[in-house]
Amino acid sequence: MQIFPINTLTVDVEDWFHICGLVQEPKVNSTEWRVWSNVTKLLALLARHNVRATFFVLGCVAEALPGLVPQIAAAGHEIASHGYSHRLVTELDPQDFRDELRQTRDTLERQSGQKIVGFRAPQWSLTATTPWAFDILKEEGYWYDSSLTPLPFVGDPKSPRMPYKIKLAHGALWEIPPMVTPTPLGNLPTGGGWGLRLFPQRIIHKTIRELNGAGAPAVIFLHPRELDPSGPRLRLAPLKKFATYGPRTDVSGRLENLLRRFRFGTLRDMVEKWESA
Repeated sequence: MQIFPINTLTVDVEDWFHICGLVQEPKVNSTEWRVWSNVTKLLALLARHNVRATFFVLGCVAEALPGLVPQIAAAGHEIASHGYSHRLVTELDPQDFRDELRQTRDTLERQSGQKIVGFRAPQWSLTATTPWAFDILKEEGYWYDSSLTPLPFVGDPKSPRMPYKIKLAHGALWEIPPMVTPTPLGNLPTGGGWGLRLFPQRIIHKTIRELNGAGAPAVIFLHPRELDPSGPRLRLAPLKKFATYGPRTDVSGRLENLLRRFRFGTLRDMVEKWESA
């Protein structure tokens, strides 16, 4: 299947303390929240390059900061759902998952004026153990999901690297995985997070060109805290700390390089083109 080679930048809108799998959620004073200022930096960077992105917003962040989503939407970006509580989908039962979807969707649609059609689970936590989640997404009117990553530990390294349709009982749902780089030792997480900041840029750019040459988009992802290298960090076990924060560097320079070199659009725009092709 040939797909338009327009890439997409996706942003998981959460704050520095939104970490999955903690025994107890940290108590953070509202004055310590940094997500709004970091998103504002990102919006300015995107405006300089005339790029529209897809922002997967946590419902709890949207409710706590009711001016944030309108600011993102007013800049022309797509608003999509990142769930409400930042709990792993594997920690929710089907009704809890549906309730979070509805609560988040209602908040985001009211604040943005957009129909919410995209979803990404916290920490890529849709898995083979949660097949019911895809049916619920379809029933709730979603067009696409971007939660399945072809990586070990947080996903399935054997899953497709390119967008594909998941066939369901009542239709189909687009699955749009993040970019990874295949190697003889396995897939590398070059599409976002610590991998985007750590691996050589020549490898990242080469992977994007290869995907585009095959008619597929590269899906890049980041978090607002990655534009805030001096920001606070939770005390975590070494491995979890690295997986969460990676090297304490600012992604802005690498992001500027990508935006200069490649074409970008929103996930919603891409899905609309695929459906009309």
